[in-house]
This record gives sequence, structure tokens and C-alpha cells, in this order.
Amino acid sequence: MTTIGITARAAQENPAISAWLAGVGIAARTVIAEQPPVRGMIRILASDEIAHATARDLLIETADEGAPRLIPSLNGMPARINFGFEDMAFGLALIAEYCRPAIRPAVGEPDSAIYLKLAEKVAGSDATVLVLGETGTGKEGIARFIHASSPRATKPFVAVNCAALPDTMLEAILFGHARGAFTGAAGASDGLFRAAEGGTLLLDEIAEMPIALQAKLLRAIQEREVLPVGATQPVKIDVRIIAAANRELATEVAEGRFRADLYWRLNVMPLALKPLKARRLDIRAITAALILRHTRAGESVAWPTANALDRLMAHDWPGNVRELDNVIQRALLLRIGDRIEADDLAIEQIADCAPTLSVVPNAVPAAAPLRLAEVARDSEAEAIRAALDASGGKRLLAAAKLGISERTLRYRLAQMRERQAA
Repeated sequence: MTTIGITARAAQENPAISAWLAGVGIAARTVIAEQPPVRGMIRILASDEIAHATARDLLIETADEGAPRLIPSLNGMPARINFGFEDMAFGLALIAEYCRPAIRPAVGEPDSAIYLKLAEKVAGSDATVLVLGETGTGKEGIARFIHASSPRATKPFVAVNCAALPDTMLEAILFGHARGAFTGAAGASDGLFRAAEGGTLLLDEIAEMPIALQAKLLRAIQEREVLPVGATQPVKIDVRIIAAANRELATEVAEGRFRADLYWRLNVMPLALKPLKARRLDIRAITAALILRHTRAGESVAWPTANALDRLMAHDWPGNVRELDNVIQRALLLRIGDRIEADDLAIEQIADCAPTLSVVPNAVPAAAPLRLAEVARDSEAEAIRAALDASGGKRLLAAAKLGISERTLRYRLAQMRERQAA
């Protein structure tokens, strides 16, 4: 894991830095600029300590009257940051994100830092973990953090979205299959359980798993063995299971869509992620992380103004981190000046304006004719989104509004995700 060091001079000139890092759960220890850094260490140095800086270090320059700036490391030079009082909150968030270990999710809330401490503690055991939270809250990021913080960190991390795979193939994909087990099975396959041998398997959207397959999953977890499709002998496995769901599994059990015995087997260590609107200070930290991620090498970092930050932190983010990522990417592309202004964010347009399908003759270029199948597909997708919105995201109610079964709705949603990913 990355070690963070800060010199006494940098800490004295910028006393808020150490307190900020500690508040978000990042430990920093005092180092001496003249001494060679520990391998892998990122150091925070005062600007007049540049003679001792390496390409991994971050220099805190004296604030001036100009625009705030973060110049990433380039051509062996250390990174440099400069900001005044008005931009201090975002400047501190940028420092934390620049120094943050890559495996650690971005957090700005003290409660979120405590949550990560709990996840880190859970990582030390082999207990099965159930991560619950709305879509886009970062469940896979937490799963990866648990894996990377565990004794299994050097072994594979394998993630599978149970909703994105056809029901008929899910068993073979998870447990493997023997040669000739079904039409098209020209060779044997190990399956994802064995692909994750010694490591961690994330079963995302576990609530979408067909109930018939849930019994086989329960046996695999209990007995630590899998039976490949078409095989006669089970195979022992050593895999840690992390399951994730964007719906409350206890409700799914009560309504007969999820096995109670599997629920209790998965629910050894439940970790619930709050929606982004309940983690206001995380918004600033995640914004800093996203801006750093989407800034190309050699480019200066675009800072949001105080008004832009206020606007970001006031929004409810129904799409959680995915929506925030879209807003930041759009702002970086469309901004006019060097900074991200509040008007560059276009949050209301994304959140409040539902896309509508309008077919206008002659509006489609001749090289890309409008196909009837595409129109029907888009109309169906809009009807599904509208039904889900009207039912508060509850698929059973949405399916009833659409006049289809919940299973059919799950299949249609999986198709929509595949088209978006293509």
C-alpha cells in the first residue's frame, strides 16, 4: 500500500493538510526532505524543498493571487499545487486524491472513512460479504477494496454481473462445464468459480439470479465445491464470495424471489452503502478523483469554482456516482474557460429532462437510415424507463404496468445494458 509522508515545513505552512488526510482515513507520517523516500512513498513537501523532491512527490507552493492550479508530475519533475483560501476545500480534496492509494475508494465524509475502516477489518477474514446499495454507489469499488486489503490480494479478483448473463448459460459460466455437456460445448470450461481460485468472486446483482440456480450456489458456498455442468464429480474450490445487490434482499425473500437459506448464508457481514446524496462531503472528494482521472497527461487540472462546487453538493444525484461522472466529463469537454463554472455542469438537463424519441423525416442522414427495428427498440426502452420511474424503481410494479412478467422485464433490461455497453 502507498505510504504518505509530509515534511515538518509543509505541515507547518499548511496545517490543514494533515488534519484533512486524517479526517478521511489517510495516515501521513512526518518525513525529512533530505532523506531518500521509502520505496513507493508519496511525499508532500514545501515549495522551497524542491531540491530534494522526486517525481512522485507533491510540492505545496505559496498561494498567490492567480488562479488555483495543480500541475501533475511530468518529465521527472514533481507535481505542484497552488491555491488560495477560497479554493482551500477543493485543494485539500485534490491533495488527498493525488496521494490516495489506488485501491482505496475516494471519500470525504468522516463516516465514509469509518466505513472503509470496517471494510478493511472485514477484509482480514474470509467471511462472505453482502454489499447493498443503490445502482452507481460504488459497490464493486468496495468489493475490490476488500479484496486488495485481504490476504488474497495477490490472487484473482473476478466479477460477474448476474443480470447481464442469459439464465440458460449462467450455471455453466459460474461452475464450468464438461466437454459435450451441451450443444456447442466443444471443449471443457473451468467456470468463474475456478477462475477466481485462491482469490475473490464478486456476484453482482445477485438478486437477479434465477431461483433454481440459487440452490446450487448455496451448495457451492457451503461445501466449497462446484459441480460443472455435465460432470459427475465435484471440484473443490478456495474462493471468497462477495455478493452485491441494489435491492433489499430481505424483501426479495419475503416476496418469494430469493431463497431464505441463501440469504442467510450470504448475509454474514452486510455492508450498506448510502446513496451519494447522503454523503455530501464525498461528492467533493469523488469530483476531485474524477477530474484527475479524466485529465490527460501533460494537461493542467481544471478546478471547479466555489459556485460550481456548491451546485454539485446541492444536487440529489439520483444516478449516484455514475451520474456525477457523466456531469464531470461533460463539464471538462464543454467548459469555455480554464475553470469549471456552475453553468458548465448542466446538471438539471441531465437529471430532469427525460430523453424523448422523435422521428423527423429528412432529419436522419442518408448514410444512416432509420430502421423500424431501431425505432421499436428505442420506444420499448423509453416505455421501460418510464414504468420504472413511475414505480420508484420496483421491477415487479413496473412489469405489471407494462403487462409483462418480471422475468421478461429483467431480460429486457439486460438487453438494454448490453446495447449501452456495445
